[in-house]
Order: sequence, then structure tokens, then C-alpha cells
Amino acid sequence: MQILNLDVQGFRSLKNVQWKPQDLNIIIGPNGTGKSNLLELLELISQASSGNLASFVTNSGGIEPLLWDGQANSINISMDCSPVEKDRDPAHDTLTYVLNLVQIGKGSAYRVENEVLANFREVRAGRRNEPFKLLDRRRSVARIFDAEEKAFTAPEESVKEDETLLSVAGGPFTNNRLISSFQQNLASWSIFHDLHVNRKAAIRQPTVARFEKRLSADAQNLISVLHTLYTGDREFESNVNLAMRAAFGSDFDKLVFPPAADQRIQLRVRWKTLKTEQSAADLSDGTLRFLFLLAALANPNPSPLIAIDEPETGLHPSMMPILAEHATDAARRSQVIFTTHSAQLLNYFSEAPFATTVTKWSNGETRLAVLDRTDLAKWLEEYSLGSLFESGELELME
Repeated sequence: MQILNLDVQGFRSLKNVQWKPQDLNIIIGPNGTGKSNLLELLELISQASSGNLASFVTNSGGIEPLLWDGQANSINISMDCSPVEKDRDPAHDTLTYVLNLVQIGKGSAYRVENEVLANFREVRAGRRNEPFKLLDRRRSVARIFDAEEKAFTAPEESVKEDETLLSVAGGPFTNNRLISSFQQNLASWSIFHDLHVNRKAAIRQPTVARFEKRLSADAQNLISVLHTLYTGDREFESNVNLAMRAAFGSDFDKLVFPPAADQRIQLRVRWKTLKTEQSAADLSDGTLRFLFLLAALANPNPSPLIAIDEPETGLHPSMMPILAEHATDAARRSQVIFTTHSAQLLNYFSEAPFATTVTKWSNGETRLAVLDRTDLAKWLEEYSLGSLFESGELELME
């Protein structure tokens, strides 16, 4: 399942934005134009589907800081997504999710005012007067529909005003498999804003051995994920070894995970020319960041959506082509979104099937423009993507 179209009003600098992402998306633009806000919006959607909307809003300082310029009093999201099941027809089974959050008074509180998950495609094509709804909510009045469009109304006292109906209706006992699949897809999005790799970060410490295949939002479970995948999937092990040798040379041998005290495991890197393995505590920041990117992008069971804010941070230029290659490969299995300021990284996407989105700041709000591929292809016949970025030409192509 992928996002086909995203409309949002009132969220941070995204006063009124429409975006049509593709499989592989590169977002560029000056600092302060809203690139990170777009990723934060995706995080809000994912957290809302997981039942963590109230925590997300609280951690943001309440609803007020999330509203555009203190003037908007609501956040409106409408998202068209491709079918959640592979055998579904994209022409008729596209799902639309609508979520409306409204500020209560002038404070930090809010409520879910409106929420709909439906198939609007038949309506737009003139074949139906009403959309086929899977769930429909107006404040505390909430209904879930089965495949025959029979409605089940939830008791009003059971509907939390600060959490989505989707997060509840998508549980294991739902009577509609499409709702459950849609909810699970959104909840499993991976959105990474930054990676803490300081000397005391959990990512450098021995960890209790757990079977984990995907990185957490802060990626501090990197050692567990690498241990699970590297020791349990030969293709992943081979891909990581090839990437590490491409980045660090033939001296790299392999990753090892020796036991530590209290049923914990460590991450160590074995080098051919050293007798002592190098522990995670002693690895450079760039090496840990590179392993994090491999765990996210080379994952054999990746998240449906992978969004990474400035993945080039802390990496040597020689790692850029490896990063671009893995992002391009990951986009065959997931929807991939990068924000970047790196001309060097952009140079290695010139031949890839990607979509470039330019962010601009205009009259106090973010503007998004997806560059026309045909026009961009003509420029790429003579110039690299990175040189166009450095010259400012990309930002003039909208």
C-alpha cells in the first residue's frame, strides 16, 4: 500500500498542501521551508493509526504548536492510498482516509471531529452516489461497516475523543479485514528524523536479545534488528557484507554478536587486520549511521513506507552511491522518502526512477511542487542532478 495523493490543511507550515508522491521520492529545498514538517505529518498519521495520537500531540506541546501560525483551529488530512491487498484492482479499490482534528477552545486540547475510511473511486467515476465506507465517525458517533455495508455502531462512551476510530477498529477482532490491513500498514510506517549516536546512546550498549525485524522510531533497537536479520537471513547478511566492503574496503570481515552479561548481546565489527573486534561503543558515528541505513533499506521485510530526514548526515562521500543504490532497491518493495541537502547524494539518483519534490516558503507557508519528469530528464542529459541542485535550477523548474 502506498500514498497516491496527500492533502493537508493547517498542520504547522503546511497551511494548504497537495502532494502526489511516487515510489522513490527526494525532497529538496532551503532550510526552514517545511521538509521536516512533511515527515512529521506522516508520523502523526502513523501514530494516530496506532492509538498514540494523544501521546504524539502531548509530546509536541499540545495541539496549538501543531496548528498553522496560531491562526488555524483544525488539522485536515485526506489521503488516497493504493489497495492494501495485491490482488485488488487499483482502478476501483483505492482507499481514501480522512481525518479532522479540531482545537477545543484556545488551549492545547483537541478532539477528533471527523474520520472516514472509504472507497470514493466509484463515486468519482459516476458509478455510485455514495462511497463504500469502511468506517465513519462524527465526533463520538462512530460506525464500522462490513463487506456487505452493514453498519455496526459503537457505544458513544467507548469512543475516545482524542484517539482515532481506526486505531480501535483495526484490532484483531474487527469484522472487516480491509480496515485491519489498512491500519496495520499505517502503523508500521518507519519515519526517522534523527539518530542519536552519542557515547551513552542505547544504540552503542549491549542489549537484551530479542527477535526484532524492524527498527523502532528512534532506531535504538538497531543491535537487535541487525542480530535477527544478519544471523537469520543469508541474503541480508550478504547485502550488508557487500555494502560494508564497498564503504570500508576489503579489510571488513563481518559483524559478530557475542554474548554479554544478563542474557545480553553486543555488536562488534571484525576486521581482517585486527586481532580485536571493534565494539559498537567504539564505532564511529558514521559507521553506526551507515548500519542503521542498511537495516532500514536492505531489510527483507521492510516497512510499507520508509521516510528518512537527511540520510547523508555523518556519512563520507564514498558512501553516497551505496546509499542511493539501496534506496532505489528498497523503493521496489516500499515507498521511500528522503529529504536532503546533499548535492553529492543527488548525483547518484540521476539515473534512478525517482520523483523530486521542491519545498518553498511563501507568505508564511510551505509550498510543494513535484518536478515534471520529462522536463527534468532533458536537463539530466547534460547536467547531473547534484549540479542542478547547487545551481538553484531545480527550484526554478516547478
